Amino acid sequence: MELTAHAFLGLTGQEISSFEIPWDGAAPAVDGIHLEGPAVETAQNAYMKASRGHAPGDVETVDVKDGKLVITVEPFTNRVPWTLVIGDKRFAKADFTVRTRTADDKFAKIEEGRVMYRLYSPDADEPRPMILFLHGGGNGGYEGERDNEKQLMADYGPVNFAEDYPDVYVMAPMCVEERRDMSKVNMNVSFAQSNFSKDWRYGWSRYYLGKVCDIIRRMIREGKVDPKRVYVTGMSMGGAGTVRAMSVGSDLFAAAVPVCPSMTPETFEILKSIRRPIWVTSAYIDHTLYRHKYLVDAVMHMRDNGNNNAHLTLFSPEELQKYDIAITPDLDYPTLFHQNHWSWVPTYKDDYGIMSWLLNQVKD
Repeated sequence: MELTAHAFLGLTGQEISSFEIPWDGAAPAVDGIHLEGPAVETAQNAYMKASRGHAPGDVETVDVKDGKLVITVEPFTNRVPWTLVIGDKRFAKADFTVRTRTADDKFAKIEEGRVMYRLYSPDADEPRPMILFLHGGGNGGYEGERDNEKQLMADYGPVNFAEDYPDVYVMAPMCVEERRDMSKVNMNVSFAQSNFSKDWRYGWSRYYLGKVCDIIRRMIREGKVDPKRVYVTGMSMGGAGTVRAMSVGSDLFAAAVPVCPSMTPETFEILKSIRRPIWVTSAYIDHTLYRHKYLVDAVMHMRDNGNNNAHLTLFSPEELQKYDIAITPDLDYPTLFHQNHWSWVPTYKDDYGIMSWLLNQVKD
């Protein structure tokens, strides 16, 4: 008996929108079905329920079709555990096969040497643009444990690019990460101590980015990718990787959008020196408390030195709250700063025209 949960890539990453369960007899009543667990039992969901009358995980419709019970719900995150309760029956997250729109059927799994990546390829006879997406910390894999999937499913990003820009290649590599406590990364760390590991095996190192760039160059030689329209973007650790990629592949990229990039002495100096089109985004403040200060300094330095196509957007609390980011009243500061980190959502939704700007840049 296969239990199926249907998902898509929403604002919180992989989100569940419906279920299909083999079923005999009539459909149960809507009020006889509910979800339990950390995915739905949150302070934010409670606030949304109280203030709006509905929240992620609420059951919307129930029907029986072709011997299957079909349940639609207000989409909720698949990042953490949940249990579907139907009367006296309980179905845990692990009982379901999750099928994810676009990610499952349009992104090829590819491994070339050390580089493991997912690739969306447009239906095209001529060279097409490419977006290179670099995931954030915690969304890679450990040595020998990479599944070539997490970088797609963890956040709003590459799958949405493929849906929004179907004429563009989307490449999403997965890097190897060091084992570390992600809840403590970048908290209360001084700027001078904030460099990433210099071990070439881990993270978005110059070595690894060089290998990624080599694959893109090969695709250009093969006539698949337009050499004048290769773009790079990424979030957090991947935002720092985006900055570093503009140094490693300075001849390759037409433009970059680093989102909440980790600022270290190295990435700060690289960012200051970039002369190609770039648009940096972040929250007004997030879990790396010094981040926005160095971003302002770097972008002002670029513009003062002649890069008039260098831009910076710092999203205000009101702009973030439009996407239900940090909406719960009276959040403690660590929680507020953590939620504010999600500045990739307004960036990649393109309500501010940043992705449209990116795809209109053409390398000289």
